[in-house]
Amino acid sequence: MAKYLVIVESPAKVKTIKKFLGTNYEVAASNGHVRDLPKSQLGVDIEHGYEPKYITIRGKGDILANLRKEVKKAEKIYLATDPDREGEAISWHLLKALKLEGKKVYRITFNEITKNAVKESLKNAREINMDLVDAQQARRMLDRMVGYRISPLLWAKVKRGLSAGRVQSVALRIICDREEEINEFIPEEYWTLDALLRVPGEKKPLVAKYYGTKEGKANISSGQELDTIIEELKGGSYMVSEVKKGERTKKPPLPFTTSTLQQEASKVLNFSTQKTMRIAQQLYEGIDIKGNGTVGIITYLRTDSTRVSEEAEKSAREYIVGAYGEEYAALSANERKTDKKIQDAHEAIRPTDIARTPLQMKESLSREQFRLYQLIWKRFVASRMNPAKYETTSVKIDSGRHRFAVSASKMLFDGFMSVYTQEEEKEEGNMLVKGIDKGTELQFESFDSKQHFTQPAPHYTEASLVRALEELGIGRPSTYAPTITTILARRYVAKENKNLYVTELGEVVNHMMKEAFPSIVDVNFTANMEALLDGVEEGTVNWKTVISNFYPDLDEAVQNAEKELEHVKIADELSDEVCDICGRQMVIKYGPHGRFLACPGFPECRNTKPYFEKIGIACPLCGKDIVLKKTKKGRKYYGCIDNPECGFMVWQKPSGQNCPQCGSIMLEKGAKLVCSNENCGQVMEKVSH
Repeated sequence: MAKYLVIVESPAKVKTIKKFLGTNYEVAASNGHVRDLPKSQLGVDIEHGYEPKYITIRGKGDILANLRKEVKKAEKIYLATDPDREGEAISWHLLKALKLEGKKVYRITFNEITKNAVKESLKNAREINMDLVDAQQARRMLDRMVGYRISPLLWAKVKRGLSAGRVQSVALRIICDREEEINEFIPEEYWTLDALLRVPGEKKPLVAKYYGTKEGKANISSGQELDTIIEELKGGSYMVSEVKKGERTKKPPLPFTTSTLQQEASKVLNFSTQKTMRIAQQLYEGIDIKGNGTVGIITYLRTDSTRVSEEAEKSAREYIVGAYGEEYAALSANERKTDKKIQDAHEAIRPTDIARTPLQMKESLSREQFRLYQLIWKRFVASRMNPAKYETTSVKIDSGRHRFAVSASKMLFDGFMSVYTQEEEKEEGNMLVKGIDKGTELQFESFDSKQHFTQPAPHYTEASLVRALEELGIGRPSTYAPTITTILARRYVAKENKNLYVTELGEVVNHMMKEAFPSIVDVNFTANMEALLDGVEEGTVNWKTVISNFYPDLDEAVQNAEKELEHVKIADELSDEVCDICGRQMVIKYGPHGRFLACPGFPECRNTKPYFEKIGIACPLCGKDIVLKKTKKGRKYYGCIDNPECGFMVWQKPSGQNCPQCGSIMLEKGAKLVCSNENCGQVMEKVSH
């Protein structure tokens, strides 16, 4: 008869852990949270000290009933939910829901689901850490207050079904700000000039890049400037004035944290943040390995620490020495210095057993599990290896007062790069020929010049948004994926070819949040809130103080917003279109995909049409109206109403003025007008009428 009961979160872990512990232990799962704030109301008693009101989550009654039966039979109960704030809170909710006060109840945590880790956790059983629980309660209540007080305003002012969230509103704002920056960006022209030079006795010419003059570096900012330089260089000789040799090292990467794993999986494997987390969860909870049974093959996936246990460090070193040789194994761990509080009870994400190479695991894993495991395994092995070493050569070549430069590097020792190279690190550049010394004269062959325009900051991708949220201190490892999933699901943001674009709906919501709740969408305010929650976790800040300082300001802002916010013009406006079924004047309605035309005679007449907002400018190709349109995903653009017959389409708003230089239509960018012909580059001031 089992004497001890172990309660875990996920049913996927039950069999694995039962196998590790043997017959004295019964293992049961709570299937995540069992209690939460009620859906139908705020669930926080504002009048009486901000006490949360918890109820059993719908559908969890049977699970709790079964757990109660198991509790009655057990001498000791071990709560083994996930090793983070949320896991700690689930353990506390279980303690309350199962009325375990007065019983022998212990909290155990393990960072990986392996026999050693689970057995070790039983030896280190402890009490529930209420600081962690309170940090999670405070986060939940703050999110609830923001969501439940602001969302009804969005329903009243915009449309039903929208939501505002503490972290999602800031993420939306970050994307909107970047979009604005891109729309207002004015490209600037610059040129590059390469000289192809022949080294005596060599077949292949050397490509030297224009550096500037002997006085220092200079940029070429126009075609005229380029012509002047080429004119000055005509007929001149090219002499090597300096050859510098050096060595540089490239440090190995740190092992993965949640954020860096999401970024790298997005870049290398093209996984969304949600998909990365889902597959990592499977690798953590356990994979059925042929001949070994089910075992967790990576450590806990929600972490912002790069620390690695001594045991893992030691086995990594042994593995690297055996597989690659002594010179590849690093002596000391490559640590990240940080002043930010990180959940350092955790380790970085790494394989639970380095000897399980991706190749060995391949047949036990699905294709996607294999690709993610391989990424984690390689990154961890690389992080425990020595840096790569390069010999660098930089050459300066003078002709008259002008100077060209050539730089080349040659790998001397591949180090960690024998296992792992990041996308942006693929080496390129000149392979330098040997016969170049100071004073060598080179023979001129030809010039290669190119015109370029500066580019705006790129649109955010899921990977770069996660990076921005992490750098700004917003959210925690467990919140990045759900935050991005929410703003995509609500259609505030559309995703096209990895890039995130704001939709019309997203613009409306962001504008309203900025106007009525500036502090909630303020990046610093949100980051400061995270720091306060960390203070609660450390036991230096009282969680009720955080709540009681936050709520009155929110309440006041909501009351003001209810009075002052005008309805965003999404009421039924009359259009100039006539219903071709019943002859009524059609109205503009708002649906989940934006605006459309509907017959006001609904339900007798159900006619609808797409709505296109005319901007009062004629198409330069066919003379019909240019209208504001949206791609399938919701990204705005301007196109001819006669599409697809007429193919005119631009991302920026056309101005109605033509370029004085080439005749193309001018586009609005902030306070300027920019020519739509990319090769022209004409920029003018916008004339306000």
